[in-house]
Amino acid sequence: MPCDEKRKTDGLDKENVVRKRKTNRSAAKRFKVTGTGRIARRRSHSRHLLTSKPRKRVRKLTSPALVSRADTKRVKKMLNI
Repeated sequence: MPCDEKRKTDGLDKENVVRKRKTNRSAAKRFKVTGTGRIARRRSHSRHLLTSKPRKRVRKLTSPALVSRADTKRVKKMLNI
């Protein structure tokens, strides 16, 4: 019975171990947590066809936006916050 003795002495109880959650890597690249705990994201429509959009609109597209309250729970789950 050397196997049973080794299992008892390794100190790990396999049934009660909580697995570490993996962060969704695509979400980690797209979202950042602000200092106040809110989640920032990039704005859409700022990649191409910018010449037909007003300069004011293009400028505003460069600033980050906050994730809506409806999506915050889902994003936090992906980021393990």
